[in-house]
Parts: sequence; structure tokens; C-alpha cells
Amino acid sequence: MKKYLTIIIFFCYFIPINAQYYIRLNNYWDNPYFINPAAINDEYQAVFSVAARKQWIGFPGAPTTFFATGTTYLEKIQTQFGLKIYSDNVGYNTITNISLSYAYNLNLDRDWQLNLGLAASLQCLAFDQSQVNVMSNDDPALYENLLNGNNYNCDLGIQLIGKSWRLGAASQNLLSAFYKENSILSNANIVYAVYRKRTDETINLEYGVSAIQYGNILQMEFNLSSFFKFYNQNDMFKVGLFYRPQNEMGIILGYNLSESLNLSYSYDFNVSGISRGSVGSHELVLVYKLNKYAYKHYRY
Repeated sequence: MKKYLTIIIFFCYFIPINAQYYIRLNNYWDNPYFINPAAINDEYQAVFSVAARKQWIGFPGAPTTFFATGTTYLEKIQTQFGLKIYSDNVGYNTITNISLSYAYNLNLDRDWQLNLGLAASLQCLAFDQSQVNVMSNDDPALYENLLNGNNYNCDLGIQLIGKSWRLGAASQNLLSAFYKENSILSNANIVYAVYRKRTDETINLEYGVSAIQYGNILQMEFNLSSFFKFYNQNDMFKVGLFYRPQNEMGIILGYNLSESLNLSYSYDFNVSGISRGSVGSHELVLVYKLNKYAYKHYRY
């Protein structure tokens, strides 16, 4: 128990100071707007999503995260406006992020389009000092680093989409890289590539790779997904696997409840030392798509 308490205090005390903590979902492959403000969904007038993630089940003070997003695409001006809100609770602290985004869709030719995106965010850090239980409450240094705070930040992104390819890059919390006062969340830089060739076969495969850098950490991720077609409905069911070198692997399952509603679940397991106190992480994502536009060029 003492070991767990020490790790919880580490999360609360050191992570906000050093800004080495990065918040994300596993299933950003189907909806990259979670990580990139330039991820435009031009097939629908609006797309809404909610997500919940419980990390390291069984580990006291482990992160619990809630996401909500909404985007609307205006076809006449080839523009998407978006809203992203998430709340992440770790130990005694809670980080809340609220961001508004703008993205523009530029058609390069019949097969390729380029998306550019920008997001501005308000970030809040709050501590629940009533839950801090220590042997001595008289040490003023203990609470100097448990002060609530707010700052502004921004994200930049670019995405190139073709018939079979989706290539993207984004920089999250860009101001954190230059100003210490904007370091509630660390700067994170992401590049990704996804390949999928759509066919009339019952099963279509998708391959993805991404690299995420935050602080002095560089993490790779590899993804393989199978999409199943039933009763002439494309992508009715999905099974995916992902692997992060050295310590983490997981599975993603997705199912179309209707033409507009999709539910996905993911489970990942960390094989590092933390696995001795945890049975893995669980995540649920629900996506609702509203009013599909008429004929679109056949792209990714």
C-alpha cells in the first residue's frame, strides 16, 4: 500500500511540474480528430462522439478520462468547426481541456485532398486537497505545488487524404514548448500514416503506424485492423490489434449499431512493472454521424 501511495503522490506532484504527461485514447484511428484538429469528416454535416477510459484497473489513483467532441462540416465553404472537451483525473488532480477548432479542406485533384487545422484551448488544473492524507499537514512546501491553475494553449495540424492513404501530423499544446506558464499539459508532436484499400471483399485490412513525442519520450504504435462487410453494409464490424514497443499491446472492437451510430471498445495491457498491480485498461467510444452528404469522391 505504501508503494501505491508513493506512486500516486508522484503523479500529483511531479507530472504537472515536468509536463511529461500525455492524455489520449486508443481508438483515434477511426476518428483522428481526437489528436488532430485538421482531421475533417466531410461525409456528414455533423459528427458527435463521447468516450470514457479507465486506465490500469485495480491500481489506486490511476487515470480516468472522459472525452466529448462535436464537429460540423460546411460543404459550400469546405470548412469544419469543432469542439473538444475532456477531463482527466489522476490521483488528487483533475485536468480539464476545452478547445475550439477550425479546419479547411483543399481539394488538390479528384483523388487527393489536403486539410489544415488550428485549435485554441483553455486548460484547467485542479487539486482536491481534502483527499491528501499525510502524516504532517504543517509542511507549507507540500501545498505549494497543489495550487489550482489555468492557461491557454493551441494545436496545429495537417492531413493529406487519398484513395487508400491518410497521412497526418499535429502539434498539441504548442505553447507549452515555449512558455513554462502554459505547461499544464506537455507539448506533444504526432505523425501517422494509415493505409487501407477498399474492395468488395467481405474483409478489408487497414494498416497504421504512428509516432508520438512528448517531453523526452518517443513512442511508436503499430495498428492492424480488419473490417467486415455483412448484408451489403460496409464496415459493419471491426477487429483491431495495436502494439506499442516494449510495454503495451491491446485490442479494439467496433460495431455499427446503425448507419449513423458506432460503438467501439478497446482493452490494453501494460507488461511493465505496473502490470503487477493492474489488470489492464478499458475504453468505450460512441460516435454519432448526422445527415450524410450526397455523392463524394471515393477517397480514404
